Amino acid sequence: MFNLQSLLPIFLSLLAGLSTVIGAFIVFFSKSGNKKMITFALSFSAGVMITLSFTDLLPTAEKALSEHFGIFTGIMLSLLFLIIGVLIAMLIDLFLSSEKEYSSSKNQNNNLYKVGFVSMIALMLHNFPEGIATYISGYQNISLGINLAIAIALHNIPEGIAIAMPIYYSSKSKGKAFKYTFISGIAEPIGAIFAFLFLKPYINDLILGVIFALVTGIMLYISFEELIPEARLYGYNKLYIFSLVLGICIIPISHIFQI
Repeated sequence: MFNLQSLLPIFLSLLAGLSTVIGAFIVFFSKSGNKKMITFALSFSAGVMITLSFTDLLPTAEKALSEHFGIFTGIMLSLLFLIIGVLIAMLIDLFLSSEKEYSSSKNQNNNLYKVGFVSMIALMLHNFPEGIATYISGYQNISLGINLAIAIALHNIPEGIAIAMPIYYSSKSKGKAFKYTFISGIAEPIGAIFAFLFLKPYINDLILGVIFALVTGIMLYISFEELIPEARLYGYNKLYIFSLVLGICIIPISHIFQI
């Protein structure tokens, strides 16, 4: 049970997951309250999430579901689970908004903090099945597992920015920024360990496809409802467009390593 073939994929998922924390290091090179940096980070993160959804998650979901149910049904199911993911994100958003209403604090950074917190939840849900996929791939073919871990690590870095920046600028706490980023990243090796202990005989592309479609909906909701409106709030429209496009370009670059 405990052999190199089983343990190495867990180690790969650990490295890939903790690369999320690298994104948090940007807090050391930015001044708290820098509105240009907030605009850059939020719109860059939105570009990353949107592109990741449409180039990685949704195509993976469609392929997996289409192989089991046929192309038409597979695509319709992908869209159905995407919509369910959006509804889940909306419920989370409503819950956090109602909690904020009962808070006695009038801190104007509450909304920015909520953006970071919801992003952490979404990326945890993304990283957990991603860890499962890394483990299964690495267990079956270590070369494939290594390539996948490298690609995941590259796009986990900007994902870390998506969490760390809103948390840091709203709370002024580097500790909180690292904590929430770490929680998101550690979900990846936890997913790998879960696959190692329980799912190895049962996990299949169908289950991963459903999960990835749900996460697509959650990430799209966060991007269009939270990140983009908050980024545009500060009025740096050219910077917003530039960083959004830069975020869009990062994920295809990471595909170079996904051989």
